[in-house]
Amino acid sequence: MILVHHLRVGRSLFTVWLLEELGLDYELKIYLRHPETNRAGPELREPHPLGKSPVIEDGDLKLAESGAIASYLIDTYDPDHLLAPPPGDRAARALWLQWLHYSEGSAFLPFMMKLLLAREAEPKSAVFSAFAGGEVPLHLDYIAGQLGDKDYLLGDRLQAPDIGLGFILFLAHRLGELNGHPTLQAYLQRLTSRPAFLRAKERAGE
Repeated sequence: MILVHHLRVGRSLFTVWLLEELGLDYELKIYLRHPETNRAGPELREPHPLGKSPVIEDGDLKLAESGAIASYLIDTYDPDHLLAPPPGDRAARALWLQWLHYSEGSAFLPFMMKLLLAREAEPKSAVFSAFAGGEVPLHLDYIAGQLGDKDYLLGDRLQAPDIGLGFILFLAHRLGELNGHPTLQAYLQRLTSRPAFLRAKERAGE
């Protein structure tokens, strides 16, 4: 059975959601953030030297990084291609891979920077504020352009990249950055209303 090292109030909830969408059996080991620093405690360095989450264990395999975990789970446990295009469709698979890694590649930094700036006392860094202030709307427009009038990012059904983007849009929502983006607000509502997401949220204690 798959074991998930889950740090509460963070991105690993979205790995739990992926497991629920795949209908897999798994166990959770839940870690709490330090109340003063909002960071993981030292006990999370046991499964990963950097104290990162999510980390999964599947038999002898231990794996970190959300995109790598998603690729592994899809390749291993999604033979019917419910959350990915079939491997033979090279163009669709390449686009799928691009958007799968986009969330923690290009998109994550400006949103995390915006979140950290929101916690910082005045005066805030002018350089970081200008960077995040320019990049965040650029990314939201990019995502909205790809979504268009579709229900999901790559078509009419949920695929794994939607789950990663759910984390980015969740951050954007917390920051109040989805105002003026009704299609993204509706998209996030579709994602977070899915039964698998609600099961993941309840089981992870979020």
